Amino acid sequence: LCRVIFAQIAAEQNRTVSNREPKVNEAQGSSKTEEACDMYVRAANMYKMAKNWSAGNAFSQAAHLHLQMQSKHDAATNFIDAGNAFKKADPQEAINCLNRAIEIYTDMGRFTIAAKHHITIAEIYETEMVDIDKAIAHYEQAADYYKGEESTSSANKCLLKVATYAAQLEQYPKAIEIYEQVGTHAMDSTLLKYSAKDHFFKAALCHFCVDMLNAKLAVQKYEEMFPAFSDSRECKLLKKLLDAYEEQNVEAYTDSVKEFDTISRLDQWLTTMLLRIKKTIQDDESDLR
Repeated sequence: LCRVIFAQIAAEQNRTVSNREPKVNEAQGSSKTEEACDMYVRAANMYKMAKNWSAGNAFSQAAHLHLQMQSKHDAATNFIDAGNAFKKADPQEAINCLNRAIEIYTDMGRFTIAAKHHITIAEIYETEMVDIDKAIAHYEQAADYYKGEESTSSANKCLLKVATYAAQLEQYPKAIEIYEQVGTHAMDSTLLKYSAKDHFFKAALCHFCVDMLNAKLAVQKYEEMFPAFSDSRECKLLKKLLDAYEEQNVEAYTDSVKEFDTISRLDQWLTTMLLRIKKTIQDDESDLR
């Protein structure tokens, strides 16, 4: 059935082109293009139901026809549909289609919608393309658009993704700046106050990966800024780890982490950071020998 519809579309397009004489009725030509758009969308939806990702091509064709008719919003919608259809079969083409939609939305001043689709592209780079640098760039762009629209909460969610990856790539100053910025915003909010300790904890661990003294000073700073941080399990763990580091005591360091993990399970990111710090103690011990 999809093939039949595409055959009809081709025939309609050929008739439209062959009938384009100087005195052709513009309204009729426009009507034919609209019909072709509808047929492409119908075919695309049938492909979707059949789980055939040729739907992406059909949505993309519809988008280009909408652009010819200056129907920017419909074109953007079809480019998004094409991007979603291409996600698994052709991630790069999905990104191309989503970028076309973003261009249209930014041109229309729809920055919140553009930000949402930058996140989708970032997720494709994370999961399908495994290109973390490009994922970071799109999360940063989304955050910029959200900030411009004063959607601070949405912007911070994107920035936290940037910080997570920046720390994994050992771009610690960048991660620290974000964690401190988001933590400061959270501690001034009644609803978000509880999460501030997590952001300051992560910032301190990033400091620790660079330099123990930096970490010590950072913990003091966070306690002064946010007194509730002093009573948190995260702050108490940091102080134990700093003591273990100063004593070059790997066993005490490991025990402190294990004790924390029995109550608050460590995720992959925290585990990675804590292991990096532990390795610096072991390396220092080796140097002493």
